Amino acid sequence: MKKPIKILVIVLAVIVGLLAVMVVGIGAFGGSLVKKAVVMAGSSALKVPVALSDADLSILGGRVALRGLQIDNPPGYQHDKLLKLKNASVEVNVGSLLSDTVRIRQISLDGVDLVLEQKGLGSNLQDIIHNLPKSDEPKGKEPAGKKLQIDVLEIRNVMVEAKLLPIPGKADTVPLKLSTIRMTDLGKDGTMDAAALTGKILVALAGGIVEQGTGLLPKDLVGGMGSALGKTAEAGKQLLKGAGDVGKGIGKGIKGLLK
Repeated sequence: MKKPIKILVIVLAVIVGLLAVMVVGIGAFGGSLVKKAVVMAGSSALKVPVALSDADLSILGGRVALRGLQIDNPPGYQHDKLLKLKNASVEVNVGSLLSDTVRIRQISLDGVDLVLEQKGLGSNLQDIIHNLPKSDEPKGKEPAGKKLQIDVLEIRNVMVEAKLLPIPGKADTVPLKLSTIRMTDLGKDGTMDAAALTGKILVALAGGIVEQGTGLLPKDLVGGMGSALGKTAEAGKQLLKGAGDVGKGIGKGIKGLLK
């Protein structure tokens, strides 16, 4: 009897050792895999280069931390970057990672610097939004990757630097500080994937700019952005839910523009 027990102990020790190696391996290489996935998904969704400085993955804790995300401008603009994000954290339900739908408890984006550059009657942010799915595309389209369900998405400390066309006697740079944006219960319809999430974040930022920029930014710029929001899939519906979902007062701020 002693020999079978000894063999069982050895087998268990090998299994424990393999699990330890897997955990260490995920800790060592998981961050680089997350970084690559974020860059690929972002670049594919927005049709512009996306870069990320660093990513940390805690598979046992169900947390992902991102630092130094940058989104390039579309071609034809003076500034290289559209957006810089200092920090992002994601809390995920670990048990859902192997299922078709990944459940995310919270996404927190902190420290967004966005350069809104006007060109003609449009802007760089409008051009990016035009790359997103439009409201006349078929409904119920299956996500390209895993489905996402997100309980809470919060965007804090958003600073916008609006670069306007030069007009004599008027400032060509207008700074805006957006209110905290909070969205809840995203992806309940089963159509949310990483690309759709990226688009929803940019749409929410654009809605915040419309809210804060009305009366400060040129009417054609604000109106054009409101029109772009109205043509984006589900954007008008999401924004017009009001203060509970996409920041205080955004619904009132763009309701007239979306009629």
